[in-house]
Amino acid sequence: MRHSHTYGDQPPKTGACASGSDWAMSPMDKVRRYAGPTLAPNKDAFFTPCTAPTVATIRRPHRMAMRTHTMDVTATLSLGDPLEPARKATAQMLQERERTFSLPQPFYSDERLFDIDMQEIFQKEWLIAGMTCEIPTKGNYLTLQVGKNPIIVIRGADGVVHAFHNVCRHRGSRLCTSEKGKVAKLVCHYHQWTYELDGRLLFAGTEMGADFDMKQYGLKPVNVKTAGGYIFISLAENPPAIDDFLSTLSHYMEPYDMENTKVAIQTTLFEKANWKLVLENNRECYHCNASHPELLKTLLEWDDVTDPRADQAFKDHVAASAAAWDAEKIPYAHASFGLRNRIVRMPLLKGTVSMTLDGKQGCAKLMGRIKNPDLGSMRILHLPHSWNHCMGDHIIVFTVWPISAQETMVTTKWIVHKDAVEGVDYDVERMRQVWDATNDQDRRLAEENQRGINSTAYQPGPYSKTYEFGVVNFVDWYSERMLSNLGAAPAPYLKGVAAHE
Repeated sequence: MRHSHTYGDQPPKTGACASGSDWAMSPMDKVRRYAGPTLAPNKDAFFTPCTAPTVATIRRPHRMAMRTHTMDVTATLSLGDPLEPARKATAQMLQERERTFSLPQPFYSDERLFDIDMQEIFQKEWLIAGMTCEIPTKGNYLTLQVGKNPIIVIRGADGVVHAFHNVCRHRGSRLCTSEKGKVAKLVCHYHQWTYELDGRLLFAGTEMGADFDMKQYGLKPVNVKTAGGYIFISLAENPPAIDDFLSTLSHYMEPYDMENTKVAIQTTLFEKANWKLVLENNRECYHCNASHPELLKTLLEWDDVTDPRADQAFKDHVAASAAAWDAEKIPYAHASFGLRNRIVRMPLLKGTVSMTLDGKQGCAKLMGRIKNPDLGSMRILHLPHSWNHCMGDHIIVFTVWPISAQETMVTTKWIVHKDAVEGVDYDVERMRQVWDATNDQDRRLAEENQRGINSTAYQPGPYSKTYEFGVVNFVDWYSERMLSNLGAAPAPYLKGVAAHE
């Protein structure tokens, strides 16, 4: 599988999981922090003058005193939750905002609110960690970073997919430093503590003492579920319900036979914009005509037949396509699970079958049991961070990973049949052209949006009911989840809104 990294830091180095000679640094390790403005609970004054945060001062005692007294550092640093004022302000701003307007400025720029996003959204919701085809056999693993949390996803000896915090239970070192790899056991490079693929501690040396109980020091598990070739993880103790969506996803992905696929290429794009701006941009095509000439060679802008812009010609095109899909036993009906998850198959522009510049197949070998390449694009939405396009010849999976308040990493994976041969069945450069261009165009849009929002002149602006209903849905989902996870009262405008199944 090829990798491509765009903008900013160099691609991470790779090395063996247990190697200490070449420690790779994940892009998420390079989080840049800066002091943001103080959050103000008043909806009409999103900022108050910047003030220094409260910090604990540890005074250096006299040398003689150090010889005879022990300083209680823990007590000195016991400040409670430093984000508590920001949490209250966040809840109040969400409760009092106007539903059909963009969010107040701190939601896109403040580092404390970013930390709350990570704690209350990304550490409590279900995330797409990768694809099962990326870890096909025993010992195959992939790593990712969720905020400050390094995670490892690995295929066990029994074929089951496991997920763990990528943190040694000895002194906390990361176990696997490569993005992907294969190991017989999980071995910490620091002191060689060794773990089974199911997380059990196997070896810690004899130096730990006779009373050391290895059963108490297995790797800390992360919730993991698989469905339709996707790997979902949640860092929450009690993650939200998702089984109904996963069951439907498995049904819709059945024609693709995802266990017999591979990632042809993966790209990584770094955007100098808040993650919510990246998602908001994706949830509307208001900007497409002016910004995405390559994409519109095949993609029809309409979301589905209920789109207020949809004309009769489009509805007739959908009806004709649906009849053909029925004959092929290809699922296509619109399926929604609250605002979090959505699956719908829509036809591409007449005469085109794949998201390539000429609209022809990007891969000659079709996926799974598919015989007809003209399947349009099955669009899968998974909030907070993924959208997908599934065509007859290949699938494109997008995931969004926040790095800081104003920096986001977007990964894109092109997936093909495992037996497709590069240079024979597909040309990687040709297959990726449309979305390479579209991703970079969206990057520029999000970055300019961020620069404008940072201005003192910014104030929330109105969403278009005709073109930006998808953005309203995303912000509704975000607001409901944030308020619920904060334990705050729901906003009046969210009455009746179902964020998830």
